[in-house]
Amino acid sequence: MPISDLRALHAVIGQAIDEIEKVYQSQSPPLEYPALDVPYYVSQKHTPEVDKAEELKLDPAVFSAANQIVAACGQLTATVHKPFFQLVEVMNAPNITALLHFVEQNHIPEILREAGPAGLSTKDIATKVTEIRATIPGSTPVDIDPAKIGHILRILATYHWVREVTPDVFTNNRLTSFIDSGKAVEQLKIAPQKKYDETDGVAAFVGMSGDEVFKLMSRLSEWLVNGGLTTNATNGLPLKLTFGTPLKYYEWLEEPGNEWRLTRFGHAMNGTRYWEVAENIIHGFPWEELPKDSVVVDIGGGIGSVSVILSQAYPHLRFAVEDRAPVVAIAREAWGSKHAELFDSGRVSFHAQDFLEEHQPFEVPGVGTVSEPSVFLARAVAHNWPDKDVKVILSILRRAAGPHTKLLLVDNLLPYACVDDKADLDSSSQGAVRSLVPEGSPLLPNLGKASANGYILDISMLGLFDAKERTYREMDALTRSAGWKITNVKRAVGSLWAYTTAVPI
Repeated sequence: MPISDLRALHAVIGQAIDEIEKVYQSQSPPLEYPALDVPYYVSQKHTPEVDKAEELKLDPAVFSAANQIVAACGQLTATVHKPFFQLVEVMNAPNITALLHFVEQNHIPEILREAGPAGLSTKDIATKVTEIRATIPGSTPVDIDPAKIGHILRILATYHWVREVTPDVFTNNRLTSFIDSGKAVEQLKIAPQKKYDETDGVAAFVGMSGDEVFKLMSRLSEWLVNGGLTTNATNGLPLKLTFGTPLKYYEWLEEPGNEWRLTRFGHAMNGTRYWEVAENIIHGFPWEELPKDSVVVDIGGGIGSVSVILSQAYPHLRFAVEDRAPVVAIAREAWGSKHAELFDSGRVSFHAQDFLEEHQPFEVPGVGTVSEPSVFLARAVAHNWPDKDVKVILSILRRAAGPHTKLLLVDNLLPYACVDDKADLDSSSQGAVRSLVPEGSPLLPNLGKASANGYILDISMLGLFDAKERTYREMDALTRSAGWKITNVKRAVGSLWAYTTAVPI
């Protein structure tokens, strides 16, 4: 790569920082960008200035500029870093996954939060971890070596996931605070099984990702070369290789002995709201145009995380959250005392319905029997299933739809990693995109590292379900095959998530 290309990437970073500075300095009073070394705990109250600075990170201009920085830095690193060092990092990335899982499972973010900005020595961290572990029934006492805690946290500090204040003394930073559950250490001693209750679900996401997802993804290559590469995998799923079960993931979660995993999964899905900006789902569809008491069916809606957001923004609507019976059974309990008014009033209700079975009429409080809802909302549903199963699901919804029922699919729509010259010819709904960067930009057309989340999720879906995130063309063909026609695609701010509206044909 010529020096001029390196300078072009450098210029992208500089211009993006200027854009961010412009937004923050335009506030009254002017604000500073949140510092990496300063924790931001979502469970705590902050000054208006701190909250505003945090909120501005989601401003479209700031979000876009941040993506430019991430993409350019990733491309610069790939260009100048020694290839073998990059290879070592990629091939040993599971080390970081395992250690973040260890940190979450042993409540180190919570321990460091209570220690404050001065931090805690590895010896004291080891003592606190031992005290919590001793309260778990059936646990075996362990004499923890503080030096090992230090080595674990030091590599995480190298990746900016914690901060080493002085030798062998660590404190939370902005990233560590993000996976803090907000629970007091004493609460965790008394009831560690309730760690994820009434939280934002991020800690649960770490727990799930570092447990079953991490374990089964380690068998992905083996699965692929032994039948997984066929259109419909002939050798089950990596789950079978990992846990010795012929069941699908959701069925396996419901097996006796996995109750804690099922509960954690519900909380983890709540945590995945951070894949999107809340305003995206609020403005991803013309909800305000729906008549009063219109019923939105949130299929596969888990514990109702998205429906809660929408019901708060659009109180004139009713949301019916549908999922498998074991999930519905724990939904209200998972929220604790939160949003009781929504549930008690019937504005958000829960219904047992397997979306692979014919859709049945249901009762909505204050409305009555509903057979043809106004909207079928399917957030992060299609990406969990192979094409053949998604066609079944969408066909069932088509048969249950009335002439004016809309289908809203919320999933990533993946752009190509090259310029798509056919995009302008293929779509009038903003579905297909030629490039995510301006003409002449040195960045990858899909924004490279800044978009990596979508492609990582794509392969996670492959390993978990033999499924995928889809390109617009793949989604368009799939919906048409099930009797739906895409009429509009609204792309999310700052990510590859898209809000795809379809109507019956």
